[in-house]
Amino acid sequence: MLDFSKFGRIFMGLAAGSLILASVVSAGTVQTSKKDGLGIYLVDEKGMTLYMFKKDTPGKSACGAANGCLEKWPVFYIGADWITSGVDATAFGALSRDDGKEQTTYKGSPLYYFVKDKAPGDSKGQGLNDAWYVVAP
Repeated sequence: MLDFSKFGRIFMGLAAGSLILASVVSAGTVQTSKKDGLGIYLVDEKGMTLYMFKKDTPGKSACGAANGCLEKWPVFYIGADWITSGVDATAFGALSRDDGKEQTTYKGSPLYYFVKDKAPGDSKGQGLNDAWYVVAP
């Protein structure tokens, strides 16, 4: 006679392993995209463009809530368990901002979204005020 309780334990173990893997994979992905006029640049897992701010210094953001900057340029943060596709994972890090939020960095530069980018591939913030640029890998 088959011991179905043994199969149940095996099935539950496999299911739990799948959930753990799914939680790791869904942590966040940074990948590259290519667009005429921009070349290759970084995007998130949904294809949304990532930007850097010319006034930032390595490991320090100059874009804050007090100056209204964060309303237009939200912080990009995917946590410590990011996954990269076609990008050097060692170039990524994180910083603790003055407002207490965490922010993902690339080669020391804090990363942002632009609120006017509504669809994957939008890059409406490129060159804005000669201060905001897509991030080349």
